Amino acid sequence: MAKKKKWWSGLLVLSLVGALFTGCSTNDSSSNSASATASTAPTASEAAASSEPAKDGPVDGGTLVLSTFSDIVNINPLMVNDTSSGDVAEFVFSKLYNLDREGNVKAEPWSLAADVPEISADGLTYTVKLKDGIKWSDGQPVTADDVVFTVDMAKNPETGSPLTSQFDKVKTVEKVDDKTVKFTMKQVYAPFLYALVQAVVPSHILKDVKPKEMQTNAYGTDPAKTVTNGPWKWTSWKQGDSHTMDADPNYWGEVKPHIAQVVYKIYADQNTEVQALLKGDTDHISAIPVTQVEAVKANDSIHIIQKPGAQYEYVMFNFDSKNFKDNYGLFSGQKTRQAIAHALNRQGMVDNILKGVGALMNAPFLPDTWADPGDAAVNYDYNADAAKKLLAEDGWVAGKDGILAKDGHRFSFELQYNAGNSRREQVAAVIQQNLKDVGIEVTPKAIDFAAWIDQNVTPGKFQALLLAWSLNTPDPDSESVFSSKYFPPAGQNSGWYKNEKLDKLWVDGYSTVDQEKRKEVYKEVGKEISTDLPYVFLYQYGQAIGTGPRVHWADEDAPEPSLGYGQYFHAIKWWVTD
Repeated sequence: MAKKKKWWSGLLVLSLVGALFTGCSTNDSSSNSASATASTAPTASEAAASSEPAKDGPVDGGTLVLSTFSDIVNINPLMVNDTSSGDVAEFVFSKLYNLDREGNVKAEPWSLAADVPEISADGLTYTVKLKDGIKWSDGQPVTADDVVFTVDMAKNPETGSPLTSQFDKVKTVEKVDDKTVKFTMKQVYAPFLYALVQAVVPSHILKDVKPKEMQTNAYGTDPAKTVTNGPWKWTSWKQGDSHTMDADPNYWGEVKPHIAQVVYKIYADQNTEVQALLKGDTDHISAIPVTQVEAVKANDSIHIIQKPGAQYEYVMFNFDSKNFKDNYGLFSGQKTRQAIAHALNRQGMVDNILKGVGALMNAPFLPDTWADPGDAAVNYDYNADAAKKLLAEDGWVAGKDGILAKDGHRFSFELQYNAGNSRREQVAAVIQQNLKDVGIEVTPKAIDFAAWIDQNVTPGKFQALLLAWSLNTPDPDSESVFSSKYFPPAGQNSGWYKNEKLDKLWVDGYSTVDQEKRKEVYKEVGKEISTDLPYVFLYQYGQAIGTGPRVHWADEDAPEPSLGYGQYFHAIKWWVTD
């Protein structure tokens, strides 16, 4: 999965305010050339206009079957940190605000807020008014108390919430009245509007839970104890098999869901998912492996939407020496990390594994977004000789077996990724061979996604990861991932990376709302981060969404791959037929 910036995603692998792309120079689904330009890629409106599944008018009832190959970890909005958990949460929790197809913050009919927030002239005060009549699934009203409780809990580092970096710039969050909340910021925080695209938790259920106990509380892991406020209720979880969500007959929204039941099925891997789609056992796949897209297209009953998405893949280094034999950190040398970047055939991965549907990246900003640093970021070409030279300069010497060693330590490490992800399995094999070619031994290790996130990724217990970020808002701030303020468990810098210059640049980047000034800061970020390399940034990529013949939507409600969880865009308005 991927992590979403907010979330780790096993599909890719969710809380950092991420960046959504607004345009992309990667190809559309009909091209195998990695050099296709933006003019060949469908726009959001074009994708919606070509989204066939509308048939007659909506009908009520029926079951929508979704699929994944990774089970959830925790759907508590304070703790969601992976794609599968976020998938289920999308159906059972309403957010304060939602994003429209272009990534604008809106108060939709299914949003908790009545209107967009009032923002003071100095950018330090946000006032949010809630709708009348909004309720939790137990019949209790959703009030300002819930918003205040959620933000205070998210801010508290003892909670270990991935939302910490979004809300720790809030000085105070106050209840003005039952329907009004006032946020006062410590400073200007440019992405804060996007932070409000967020679900809340019920204070009347959780008010006595201590921050340190939130992660282990049954709320979010036991359907019977998880009170929600969305169109559907979470009614059952058969671990490793499925989740069931039933339409809430007392749902407060003026727009009611047409679909009576949503079943979220868990398959062994992506290939099994595809077979289930072809057989009609599942109705909707969020990520068809690129190697199977053409085979699925051959089935005329399956509708496919494919274009570059808001996600990028990377190799993450761990800088905490406790994760290595004899406490000897293998990745401490900057030249060593640069050598690894040169050793990896990233373009080959795009051409051969992604089938050209991807774009190389050198920094954590998607291509062709306003924050993309372009040539200011260092590009590492595929060059084994350059890699060997840098490794030698950093003190690595080949042993009798051809594997490099330094200070008596062989350059051998474990590369973890999530089991069932066919793309990542292939990429890991390429990494293993590329690094073997320069004298580095890599042992790829596939681990069950839910256990991996909980036991390895979130606490920062690994040597290196092959993972992805799925970005869920249009802002490029990535402080939670790369700043030393956000080491586990209070943030998503799970590689324990520290760079004081970057720590300051992230703050500079969000401390003004002037986009041109921010752009200059992110250019500096791109230069510094691509030189120092806490990650080897691999590529932006797209996920092909496949939908069976039972599912229908109007054009304006079609899935939108450019958005985090855009595979379920406006699902409240979809309908199914037999």
